[in-house]
Amino acid sequence: MTELGIVGLDLTVPDAARLRDFYAAVVGWGVSGLKTGENYDDNDDYFMTGADGVPVAGVCQRQGENADLPPQWLVYIAVDDLDARVAKCKELGGTVVTATKGDGPGSYCVIKDPSGAVLALMQNPEP
Repeated sequence: MTELGIVGLDLTVPDAARLRDFYAAVVGWGVSGLKTGENYDDNDDYFMTGADGVPVAGVCQRQGENADLPPQWLVYIAVDDLDARVAKCKELGGTVVTATKGDGPGSYCVIKDPSGAVLALMQNPEP
């Protein structure tokens, strides 16, 4: 198995704009709209950016496809075979928090490990 590592960090909450502003002020991150880039006031989802303008995290609205995501910082870990890794999670006492979202590279499933920690497994987004 290839070690693929952490590929993303998102926070999904009922009021993404408020939390976007909170983290911009507290951490010093910049903000970029997920859909349009610069005009983020028209979006519900945001990239939080470092000083170089490169995205470091996402703050997303808890609605639609994201309605069942837990309101916590969620780490995304790339895996080589999402279905096999989810099956292994269940076999070893973990649970599935959300069904797999999407198809192919970039699809993901939120799981809970046997201790209760939550994370997302993502099909390697770069095949």
